[in-house]
Amino acid sequence: MTELNEFLILNEIRIRLVFFFGVFLLLAIWEVFSPRRKLILPKAMRWANNIALVFLNSLILRVLFPMAAVGMAVFAEEHGWGIFNYYDVSFAITVITSIVIMDAIIYLQHVMVHAIPVLWRIHRVHHADPDFDVTTGSRFHPLEIILSILIKFSVIVVLGPPVMAVIIFEVLLNASAMFNHSNIRINVNIDKYLRWIVVTPDMHRVHHSVVADETNSNFGFTLPWWDRLFGTYKDQPRAGHANMTIGINDYNQPKQVTWLSGMLTLPLIGIVSDYVINRRYKDE
Repeated sequence: MTELNEFLILNEIRIRLVFFFGVFLLLAIWEVFSPRRKLILPKAMRWANNIALVFLNSLILRVLFPMAAVGMAVFAEEHGWGIFNYYDVSFAITVITSIVIMDAIIYLQHVMVHAIPVLWRIHRVHHADPDFDVTTGSRFHPLEIILSILIKFSVIVVLGPPVMAVIIFEVLLNASAMFNHSNIRINVNIDKYLRWIVVTPDMHRVHHSVVADETNSNFGFTLPWWDRLFGTYKDQPRAGHANMTIGINDYNQPKQVTWLSGMLTLPLIGIVSDYVINRRYKDE
């Protein structure tokens, strides 16, 4: 193991926490001084429950998968698993290519949880948030978090990315999730060009519309290219960003969509909704 890997492994948690809290604080302040939309529910109630879910997910992951994605990258490297551990490719190309491929997998995973009814049940927790701000980006059901880490493990085993690539990817994924869900105002002319480089809040907000075809668009998290490449890109919501409705039709009771207990049990409620790709019936 190289000295660089040793340093990254020993400081992984510290690196990720610094970036997480730094980005979170920056966006939270931005939301106060330049919000894109007026929030529907009191921020304190939503934030308390959304952040409680984040802490619960972090605890579950540490208990079930103590080595996390970085540990799996080290394990794959030590055993020579994965494409980049088999072929001699320059380090820079390996890191960049690994990050791009892993981001593409996140896009495909996101499409999958919208396409498979049982997975959509779990993913509904993320979409049921009646508001859209920096805390929405980390609001996922524990079962979806577990599914996500298992997919990451599989990709790492097949790909064999360097430890640095995995850490950079994890930092970018967390930061971009908070950024593209944040309730911040960006000049529309800047946003028009920025969304060719990264998924912007205005681009991803369309995905949280109650309108089914808008929900099933703009699946990207960090890189915006996949939506354009695979035909899932939608430029703007029909109702406009200020007037569009966020959430899921027929799921608007605070106890059900805002409280922690409601979020954890939401996958068990109702039949599969028409938000599933190629489904046209509603929850009853």
